[in-house]
Amino acid sequence: MQTFTLIFIIFLIASALTRLWLSYRQVKHIQSHRDQVPEAFAEKIPLEDHQKAADYSTVKLKFGRLGLILEVVLLLLWTLGGGLNTLDIWWQGFALSPVWTGIAVILSLTILMSLLDLPLSLYSTFVIEERFGFNKMTAKIWAIDLFKSSLLMLVLGVPLIAVILWLMNQAGDFWWLYAWSVWTAFSLFMIWAFPAFIAPLFNKFSALEEGSLKNRIESLLQRCGFTSQGVFIVDGSKRSAHGNAYFTGFGNNKRIVFYDTLLESLSEDEVEAVLAHELGHFKRNHIKKSLVLSIVMTLVGFATLAWLMNSDWFYSSLGIDNPSTHTALMLFMFIMPIFTFFITPLFSAMSRKHEFEADDFAKQQSDYRDLVSALVSMYRENASTLTPDPIHSMFYDSHPPASIRINHLETSS
Repeated sequence: MQTFTLIFIIFLIASALTRLWLSYRQVKHIQSHRDQVPEAFAEKIPLEDHQKAADYSTVKLKFGRLGLILEVVLLLLWTLGGGLNTLDIWWQGFALSPVWTGIAVILSLTILMSLLDLPLSLYSTFVIEERFGFNKMTAKIWAIDLFKSSLLMLVLGVPLIAVILWLMNQAGDFWWLYAWSVWTAFSLFMIWAFPAFIAPLFNKFSALEEGSLKNRIESLLQRCGFTSQGVFIVDGSKRSAHGNAYFTGFGNNKRIVFYDTLLESLSEDEVEAVLAHELGHFKRNHIKKSLVLSIVMTLVGFATLAWLMNSDWFYSSLGIDNPSTHTALMLFMFIMPIFTFFITPLFSAMSRKHEFEADDFAKQQSDYRDLVSALVSMYRENASTLTPDPIHSMFYDSHPPASIRINHLETSS
């Protein structure tokens, strides 16, 4: 067994066992607190809703273990099991150009992986989400969404893959720098295009109607110095009962979006407080910081790939007989999550810090009690657990646990 093969197996096993351990911890902790609402929420959330959240989280976690096992098995089959190698050899038999061979291998691999993941996706949507009253999607909407997303992948993804593979084959030693530039430009374009051209393909966006809520929101935006294309309501209830609010786009193409389900469950005071929190992310430059971090990490990723693709052991250690640019790209995409898994807590911690900062900003622009009541309502409506395991939360959670976040709002100056 080659050295890198052994390293890959060790990291794969370590990450999988850690994920399973964290899942078991989370389930045990949630279930041990299932029969009593935390004191901070005792007067705000009924026991029945608390138990629903505990059961919902438990079912998703247990189902996630099945997905994890399938993920590990398929990763081993595609790499050490020779799956990617077999697929590559089959396409090599058509004697296409290197770029078109790469496109064919990557597309066929993507389709196969999507088909293998399809049963889990269907079960999650039409069984688990349905069981807890969250799924509103019909089979027709699901099929149309699948068709549209597949078409977008072809229209947008194939040209991008073609350019990246061409650069890997033709641009010399610094191909990775050019490829990173193309990827960055494409990512920025997608952020800009998403709100105006892509999201409307899947959902209906309506401008917020005239009235007191719109007046309050416009006043808040003016105080915060935030300009956008407008405030929109998305028909999220067409697919799910979950509620949310978010910013999308950048530059002059920014939009503020509220799920219709969220507006139905919150008062105007609470909506204003939630928006103030989201504006806090903008004012504290969290979006820019996250974007810059992503761009830097992508640069490191392309530089690492450039080094690996010139190393014969990289291919042979992972089941590839004939090295090529497209197999190097796919192998890198396969193993990157395994080797970066253990830095997940760092990004989670950064995200939680940003949430605290956005809450602090919201307190300056609105009554913190409105944000607290809005958060409680969102926890209840989305069946979010109030009692996460501390270690699981530290590892994964992008938002602080409910009790810690609300305590911060109520006690921080």
